[in-house]
Amino acid sequence: MNKIVFLLIFCLVLFHAGAQTFPQQENTHRLMSYNIHHGEGMDGKIDIERIGKLIIDTHPEVVGLQEVDSVADRSGNIDILQILSEQTDMHATFGYSILHDGGKYGNGILTREKPIGVRKITLPGVREARSALIVELDKYVVVNTHLSLNNEERLQSVKIITDAVSIYDKPVFLMGDLNTPPDSAPIEFLKEKWQVISDPHKPTSPSVNPRLTIDYILGYTAKDETYTTYRAEVMDKQIESDHRPIFADIRLKTKASEVMRTIPYLQNPGSNEMTVMWLTNVPARSWVEYGTDSINMKRARTFIEGEMVANNKINRIHLTGLQPGTRYYYRVLSQEITLYSSYRKTFGDTIRSEIKSFTTWSDNIKDFRVIVYNDIHSNMTMFNKLHSLVEDKPYDLVIFNGDCFDDVEKESDILDRLLTYTRRIRSDEVPSIFIRGNHETRGAYSLLLWDYLGRMGGRSYSAFSMGNTRFVLLDCGEDKPDDHPVYYDMNDFTQHRIDQAEFLKEELQTKEFIEANKRILIHHIPIFGVEPGSFSPCSDLWVPVLKNAPFNVSLNGHTHDYRLIEKGEEGNNFPVIIGGGNENQNGTVTVLEKNGDRLHVEVINTAGLKLLEREL
Repeated sequence: MNKIVFLLIFCLVLFHAGAQTFPQQENTHRLMSYNIHHGEGMDGKIDIERIGKLIIDTHPEVVGLQEVDSVADRSGNIDILQILSEQTDMHATFGYSILHDGGKYGNGILTREKPIGVRKITLPGVREARSALIVELDKYVVVNTHLSLNNEERLQSVKIITDAVSIYDKPVFLMGDLNTPPDSAPIEFLKEKWQVISDPHKPTSPSVNPRLTIDYILGYTAKDETYTTYRAEVMDKQIESDHRPIFADIRLKTKASEVMRTIPYLQNPGSNEMTVMWLTNVPARSWVEYGTDSINMKRARTFIEGEMVANNKINRIHLTGLQPGTRYYYRVLSQEITLYSSYRKTFGDTIRSEIKSFTTWSDNIKDFRVIVYNDIHSNMTMFNKLHSLVEDKPYDLVIFNGDCFDDVEKESDILDRLLTYTRRIRSDEVPSIFIRGNHETRGAYSLLLWDYLGRMGGRSYSAFSMGNTRFVLLDCGEDKPDDHPVYYDMNDFTQHRIDQAEFLKEELQTKEFIEANKRILIHHIPIFGVEPGSFSPCSDLWVPVLKNAPFNVSLNGHTHDYRLIEKGEEGNNFPVIIGGGNENQNGTVTVLEKNGDRLHVEVINTAGLKLLEREL
């Protein structure tokens, strides 16, 4: 029994040790200010360690400390800031205001990040010299000060500080013991170019039964900076000092150049529709402006049951009601949302992409060029090489036929490949379609992959027409039986393939398919030419349906070995082209080009050799 009690206590201790005392919102910066009374608490003890523990529990990025001794007799000849730096594992910057008691006395700043610039400015103080310590970090600047007890000197000081920070082209924060109440002249002056971020309604001094608000955190707004406060706390700490510490969690307005994460990428093209997607680095509200000329464009947004889809980083705008065979100009716009709450929302800048264009398909299209990739896996170098061999001529569509996003364990696995593909194929003007391969079904992020990509008709298999050419796209799923132990009884691709067999039967009877001049089948795992005895997930279900189907060609991948299976060679009613793999010696790209009634296919390897060139 004693052992059980001990284990429970031990677990509780671990839980509390690992929990953050003051939880923090994503993408916010925590700033803290504390007058530490040279380390002397209300119990008369000099105890630097308890101040350090308080800082550690609060977990700020920056701490502005006032009344800091450096090797002064009264505090035991210790370097207070250096001790706190070592305890908190933060960088220390000290700026003394006066020599005192055998040492120095002034302001200190602790930062998680190593400063890139430091300076100290002198402030008015007849009875006691005053100063402000300025530390520049990568994204912002902090000013820490302890102002005079004289009101006129305080007013002069805030004017000097405001003038001093005007040289910076990044956000600036002022923190410290300003020794002045919220309704005073110095604070009223500061409000002209600064935003009070801390809570002025909560007193900070003295630490026991506080009556005065004299400690502040402010943000400089004169250069069109805005700060959204997510949390502002006066901490209930009564013993460590004669002031209470304060902190604020703020979100900075993101630089305009950093809002957009990707260029727009066009998905799910059609004769009367187009889906425009793009990613942002920050939560935003986003929309598309589009029209048949670049001057008179209208706005399109996404609403779900009356509510605008916003405060997200993945943006998808489905344009409908477009005219066939028409060129449309468009641009995407995202406005950062720095605060999204029930009754208050704040925003950053609105960022606009360049104006681009796309052309909708029409029934009259007879000429097109389509590029097809398969089994790129993570070899972006090979992809770039292959694309350099086919990008010299205009192309109308790019199809990624499986295992081009493979084993997506984390978001970066998607983003790294998406960023490469979209930029290289010029996805802001050329649409693309992604077909799932067996490796796209794997990994912790596999179910989220479709958040970043478009699905025609809302599912992973579909059919569409480019003029009088019909494309049928299928999704084979995994390459092992559903009951294989590696799937942990979490797959049912059998039903998914049965559904597609029914879809195929229906598709073969549609007017669009029957009246098409050319018909192209595309899926990742081959169903013809499979070695005897090997598992072929889709063959039993799909081959009977496709036995007499009049396709001109089937494009597949998966095996990592280029192969051409001529019509009838393996019981197939149409030629089957299996693309290569993800190594330089076997990688391929397939090009379909239609001119009038003639459909031409080429398969090119990384050396630029044409492995296949023929009419279909």
